[in-house]
Amino acid sequence: MNTTVPDPQSIPPFRIGHGYDVHRLEAGAGVVLGGVHIECPYRIVAHSDGDVLIHALCDALLGAAALGDIGHFFPDTDPRYQGVDSRVLLREVVGRVGDAGYRFGNADLTLIAQAPRVAAFVPAMRDCLAGDLGASVGQVNVKATTHERLDAVGRKEGIAAHAVVLLLRR
Repeated sequence: MNTTVPDPQSIPPFRIGHGYDVHRLEAGAGVVLGGVHIECPYRIVAHSDGDVLIHALCDALLGAAALGDIGHFFPDTDPRYQGVDSRVLLREVVGRVGDAGYRFGNADLTLIAQAPRVAAFVPAMRDCLAGDLGASVGQVNVKATTHERLDAVGRKEGIAAHAVVLLLRR
């Protein structure tokens, strides 16, 4: 993969990226979503902390900057990332996006989960994500929906997230 810094004149004025992540749920003592620990009777099964919101956001950021995906930089086969806090990954991705000539514009994230209920935690998630992105809270939106008890997510066997981001030329 080419990781050289592009010529500033060749960088489009803005780029849009989309990210998606999904993980299994199992019995446990809580989950981390958007960098916030939420106590509940589940845990996310993952190599890292399994924060699907941050993973989707990282993929959206990397995609918008044409840098690949989260698995390329942080493979689940690498023991260095076993149990890693996804916020560490997000901050590294933000640095790579900056090195590629872009700055963060805004993000819209959607959590898809039958459980846990997250509405009370959304303000803390937005604060956390905005801090890691070097942005204002007004540039980060987090919303949640269920799968109306359909499929594995609806049966509380999994959790998923989508993210859309806008990057602006530096």
